[in-house]
Amino acid sequence: MLLNTFVSADSAVVKTGGKVAEMIKDGRFEELGQQSLTWGIDFLGKLAVALLIFFVGKWIIGKIRKLADKIMSRRQMDIALKGFLKNLLDIFLFVLLVMLIINVVGTQTVSLAALIASAGLAVGLAVKDNLANFAGGVMLLFNKPFKGGDYIEAQNLAGTVQSIGILYTTLTTADNKTIYIPNGPLSTGNIINYNTQTTRRVEITASIEYGTDVDVVKKMLLDIANRHPLVLKDPEPFARMTKMNEDSIDFSLRAWVNLNDFWNVTHDLNEEVYKEINARGLVIPFRQMTVHLANSTEQNAN
Repeated sequence: MLLNTFVSADSAVVKTGGKVAEMIKDGRFEELGQQSLTWGIDFLGKLAVALLIFFVGKWIIGKIRKLADKIMSRRQMDIALKGFLKNLLDIFLFVLLVMLIINVVGTQTVSLAALIASAGLAVGLAVKDNLANFAGGVMLLFNKPFKGGDYIEAQNLAGTVQSIGILYTTLTTADNKTIYIPNGPLSTGNIINYNTQTTRRVEITASIEYGTDVDVVKKMLLDIANRHPLVLKDPEPFARMTKMNEDSIDFSLRAWVNLNDFWNVTHDLNEEVYKEINARGLVIPFRQMTVHLANSTEQNAN
């Protein structure tokens, strides 16, 4: 079909060129002028029709977008899905509008259609990687590993999902930066979603010097967790010695909290552990370096 289009377009160009050459050869300049005027008027008329259809079509597309937005809002559709469908709808409507303009303007625009088709083929080959991103976006919306507003970690990046676009998923970081992740790698890589569960576990590590009573530290950490009003009683807080380092012994305090309380409880427990360590006279060890200096007598002897 594409080959037939190119053949028809070439035939039309050859016929028109042949007529012009024949008129110039026979000296029919007046007829050539009239023919050129006819072509010009015909071209301007079709251009005016095309512009009219474009602007009217653009106005109609705006109305359709608003209607679609109202329908999606009424259905309480996820914001990520809304963004993807709106982008897809825009592309479909504008492609439909261009096809309508080409069809209404007439058969003499076959060469334009052939040019658009060939350009579309070239662009398709150039952006083949983006086709994978488009397919990745469809898979993300189908599998739903996350939704708008979820806090996720993927591709060594983390942030809150704002939208799933045609080619990219948009995240906002905690310090208000915007991240665009291609949908292709995102759909095939690992995704950590921190919002799928209603609770999270807080883990605090306390390093104490060797020689400290293990039971004293365990009781101190459990008391701190049990005193906090946002720490859940089930599962119960956990505190044990977990590691023997070169300079210290490490204790872990683990406590479960509701999802929205995670960061507040994390900061609170860190502060309380530090305060209790100081109040009880426990020692937090630091790495030390021992330097041996030779005395002056040994230096002179050498």
